[in-house]
Amino acid sequence: MRVIYVFLILLIISSPADGQMRDKKGVPNLPAFDYRPLHFGFLIGINTLDFKVVHKAYNDRPDGLDNRYAEVVNLNPGINIGIVSSLRINKYFNLRFLPGISFGQRDLLYIQDGEAEEAPLEIKSTFLEFPLLLKFSGERMTNVKPYLIGGVNPRIDLAKSENDGLNLKSTDVYLEIGAGLDFYLNYFRLSTEAKLSVGMLNVLDPAGTGEPEDVMYTDILDRLSSRLFVFTFYFE
Repeated sequence: MRVIYVFLILLIISSPADGQMRDKKGVPNLPAFDYRPLHFGFLIGINTLDFKVVHKAYNDRPDGLDNRYAEVVNLNPGINIGIVSSLRINKYFNLRFLPGISFGQRDLLYIQDGEAEEAPLEIKSTFLEFPLLLKFSGERMTNVKPYLIGGVNPRIDLAKSENDGLNLKSTDVYLEIGAGLDFYLNYFRLSTEAKLSVGMLNVLDPAGTGEPEDVMYTDILDRLSSRLFVFTFYFE
């Protein structure tokens, strides 16, 4: 994982610098790239996962759990890997399908009567992703082009049954919006993108795990909605 982070940092530093050097000469790289009707590539990214936590009203909780609540702590970095397929609609719009897999973890800390538990629940997720996004590009500035992107991303969590204390539903649909920059290099296009992904469904399984000792984790919660922030590199 550390090797991947170092590799991504080096790309951030070196790629824009390369593009700037080319801009001074005024010579565009890959001049016909944007006119291809269909092109492919791959992506790698870093994510952080979060929950929007909604608690039950006090009178809907079991006895003894009136002053108990939960919050997400320790936003842990995860990783995204996927395939890029992009269909040109016109000069400014592309339809992009980016199937892939991502790994991440959320630490949910429970606090009872002002005292935090010794360790948070580690809620791990392994998502299969099927995002369908519309990309709106600005004007190309020699070898750099800004863009906005948005769309929907159905996700399936393969690790939902591996978490202790809580059960999560496996499927969710996310609305995604982001922005990025395309850098046209000698042999390929590198894009850097920041994106927010907001889950639309309640992923909390109200039935819980079935274990009596886990009631204290599930029965104070009314809703868990997923939030993801992803920083991605595209190689096309």
